Amino acid sequence: MTTFTNARLVLPDQIRDGTLSVAEGRIAAFGGSGADVDLEGDYLIPGIIDLHTDNLERQTQPRNNARWPSRSALLTHDAQCAAAGITTVFDALCLGDIGFGKARNQTFEDAFVDLRALLPLGALKSEHFLHLRCELPAPEMPGMLARAIDDDRVRLISLMDHSPGLSGQYADVERYRQMRRDEGVAEGELDTIIAELQDNHHAYHGPNRAFVIAEARQRGIPLASHDDHTEADVARNAQEGIGIAEFPVSLAAARAARARGMRSIAGAPNIVRGGSHSGNVAVLDLVREGLLDALASDYVPASMLEAVFCLAAREILPLPAAIGLVTAGAADIAGLDDRGRLAVGLRADLVQVRVYEGLPVVRSVWREGVRIA
Repeated sequence: MTTFTNARLVLPDQIRDGTLSVAEGRIAAFGGSGADVDLEGDYLIPGIIDLHTDNLERQTQPRNNARWPSRSALLTHDAQCAAAGITTVFDALCLGDIGFGKARNQTFEDAFVDLRALLPLGALKSEHFLHLRCELPAPEMPGMLARAIDDDRVRLISLMDHSPGLSGQYADVERYRQMRRDEGVAEGELDTIIAELQDNHHAYHGPNRAFVIAEARQRGIPLASHDDHTEADVARNAQEGIGIAEFPVSLAAARAARARGMRSIAGAPNIVRGGSHSGNVAVLDLVREGLLDALASDYVPASMLEAVFCLAAREILPLPAAIGLVTAGAADIAGLDDRGRLAVGLRADLVQVRVYEGLPVVRSVWREGVRIA
């Protein structure tokens, strides 16, 4: 048995000074004798659960035209997650090319192989699941999904449509044009890309959407919508049995999702930066209205912890409730009833946190009672 003493235990509804004991990878008791691990008055929180991270994509392509070896990228991504206090990772892999070249499809193909190779070796610090992000206008997406969907690590599927000028995050075609210009895409090439993507939307969105929903429903895999913009978007999703609204881009969509009993996920970087980098709704507004169930790292693993301490520092939420957005709330959405809270019998996924001049710093991380960072 390992005993953690001199801790500020962040429980679901309170913070309590005390001691926590761990045995065989589980929380055994509050209290205990001995001082195996002295936390020196630091916070002890449950391990963070990240339902959506694109961080692997960033490791596989750290610069334009500089692709990193995939297995090395996966190990680096895993280490960064563990160091950020994330003990459960949903690797968000895109299925389908939407005009950004073949890099995302290649990341999916490589990661799918690498995860299955590395997991049995115990080479990964955090526990990894798969979140398959299905681009509905992509003609190759159904074949990619068919190859992956029966893997037991697939725990979440999201429906996306990034067709410029038509749907989701890029509904404003001028914003999309400027983004691609900034990436160096020539105007003539950009016209061709937009026209092709819009044609693909009209040809493939409907049948691909029906295919994904049927395949996920058959296997009982939770479905999320992505970048809902209007109440009509949300109404259609709810009618088709989609229970999660991921990254709603407007306050109206988030309100509509809550009214229909859907769970909502938003990006933690939006809070840390003080707003959306693409002009969408501020996540702080969603939190203030009680419209949010979980935060995800999106593209910065460390953002999750910083965001929840920001919410507490601004007195928008008490710290236990804020911590719940990256622990219990995420666990509930994913159906992981063995983690996400400091409670007897649950997994001893633990994070030691100290605040320096307002910034939370991860000092140690344990997964099932074993230190990983």
